[in-house]
Amino acid sequence: MKILLDTHIMLWAMTDDEQLPQKARELIENEDNEIFFSIISLWEIQIKHILHPEQMENSKVIARYCHESDFELINLSERAIGILPDLKRPDSAPRHKDPFDKMLICQAVAEEMTFLTHDSLLSDYGVSNIMLV
Repeated sequence: MKILLDTHIMLWAMTDDEQLPQKARELIENEDNEIFFSIISLWEIQIKHILHPEQMENSKVIARYCHESDFELINLSERAIGILPDLKRPDSAPRHKDPFDKMLICQAVAEEMTFLTHDSLLSDYGVSNIMLV
């Protein structure tokens, strides 16, 4: 299975954080799975680092850790950008404002990957390849 990690799952996996759900850990450690991280996550991390350098490493450090963990970097494609207009949530769903999550979902759909997340709000997008752990 090709798995794209949500930013927080990626960070928890790299730091062996206890917040990483066991199911996510098993999927990431399963050698049959290909694990990917996104250039979009690196943008998100760098922005958070600029705002709060004491709380977040810079994106170069994080990228190095990802490569050392044998995670594969995936860049943003034009095809993924084209999916964004079709990404909808029901009007009754709680508001979700994070543009990075939307971009990651589009990327996973475009690349036919499972998007691994812990954010329950993302299931409201109705995209079949979102795996909530």
